[in-house]
Amino acid sequence: MRRSVVAIAIATGLGLAGAGSGFSDEMDWGPYEVGDLRSGYTFATAATRAIQDDDFDNPAFLWVDYGEELWTAVEGEAGKACASCHQDASDTMANVGATYPVFYEPWGKLMNAEQRINQCRTENMKAKAWKWESRELLSMTAYVKSQARGKPIDVTIDGKAAPFYEKGKAFYYERRGQLDMACKNCHEDNAGNMIRANLLSQGQSNGFPTYRLKWQGVGSLHRRFRGCNKQVRAEPFGYGSDEYVNLELFLAHRGQGLPVETPAVRN
Repeated sequence: MRRSVVAIAIATGLGLAGAGSGFSDEMDWGPYEVGDLRSGYTFATAATRAIQDDDFDNPAFLWVDYGEELWTAVEGEAGKACASCHQDASDTMANVGATYPVFYEPWGKLMNAEQRINQCRTENMKAKAWKWESRELLSMTAYVKSQARGKPIDVTIDGKAAPFYEKGKAFYYERRGQLDMACKNCHEDNAGNMIRANLLSQGQSNGFPTYRLKWQGVGSLHRRFRGCNKQVRAEPFGYGSDEYVNLELFLAHRGQGLPVETPAVRN
């Protein structure tokens, strides 16, 4: 017989605590709350929120600034920079953070922002693809997505994207790993509860790439996926895997209407 998530947590030392440990339903969170949706910002400590609120204090802007430098850097055999084709990022990239992942016809499947950046590098610039979690790819992704900061998440899940959305949804609700847990067990069933010293959020994705105090650096959403999979003792999928890109689309739609916060700061 399956044990509940609480029983599993107690047995494994995860220690879920009650909802009274720091979570408040009484505050007015402004744009960070849309109906029942709550950004991870609302689950962070006041000190962490203060860091995100000030662009000069937010350490993630070191990555954004580097991404801005890379935007005009000429690389590859084609002798191009991102700006050669896309000019002003504040105009041409204004919706990327709110609308990706998207169905990409040549691939016959979804493409996320990191993949789009590398596809442009290899096909248009004739330059090498950047490695996932490299400073370059994180910086460019943070720079591009930050152009949509404040805009509501608005991804497409119908048409050719529909079957991939359904796969991402199935992944979210599937139990996995030695702890036999699904994403929903933490981020739907126990949002607002404590797990050890951490307050569980709804697991929204609108702030990625994100600076995590735990990481002391910026990381991608797929890094977070892999970390969650490891925590339930499941084998993680690779960066940029179809499974994670599909899950990314599902999570984006699950947070539809929340503002793009890239680059967010989290505990």
